Amino acid sequence: MRAACCVAVLSLLMVPLLRDTWRRLFSMAAEGYTPGSLSAAFVTCPSEKVAKEIARAVVEKHLAACVNILPQITSIYQWKGKIEEDGEVLLMIKTRSSRIPALTDFVRSVHPYEVAEVIALPIQQGNAPYLQWVGETVPE
Repeated sequence: MRAACCVAVLSLLMVPLLRDTWRRLFSMAAEGYTPGSLSAAFVTCPSEKVAKEIARAVVEKHLAACVNILPQITSIYQWKGKIEEDGEVLLMIKTRSSRIPALTDFVRSVHPYEVAEVIALPIQQGNAPYLQWVGETVPE
């Protein structure tokens, strides 16, 4: 019984300590990074073939360091007064925030949709070596 009480007390004391340690390590990992200088952009595509073509092209053109292809998403949206439902493929593109306009222009020029989705969210923090790699891979 006494050992169980000690374990419970130690557990209660350890949770805040571990949480603080995690926060300190995470903030140290992002030192030197300017929040918002990189972005994650999202583009939906009608097929995996189109998604791979666009992904490869944006990396080759140095508009992105990395593109993840998430297959088999379902999109429900309103288009020309009707509710539509389609299977799509989602691209998650990591790039410099300053390159979003060029990325958008390129996607619009090659995308088969009448109105291509290109939205971007600023990256506030993350793994410092990864963020550094994205910044080094995508020129200003």
